[in-house]
Amino acid sequence: MTAASPQGKEPYDPLRLCVYATVALLAWLLGPWAVLGFAALGFAGYWKARRAGLSRSKCFLRDTRLVLAYLGLIGLVALAAIIL
Repeated sequence: MTAASPQGKEPYDPLRLCVYATVALLAWLLGPWAVLGFAALGFAGYWKARRAGLSRSKCFLRDTRLVLAYLGLIGLVALAAIIL
């Protein structure tokens, strides 16, 4: 259990920043293989969510069709980088 701040609220935990740094490290170490893996993972997740009825995302692109196109394009570029 963590100690609460004097106001009784938990302090902000910047977990996303740690996650972003870890993803960046993996991408740096594994190169296009990591990019392809993350793009495929994201595409599969959004595909499943879209089939379940999600049409708007919290992603900057909002429309899940745009997110799928974006992730698909990233995957194709990563695959081209691996092949070339």
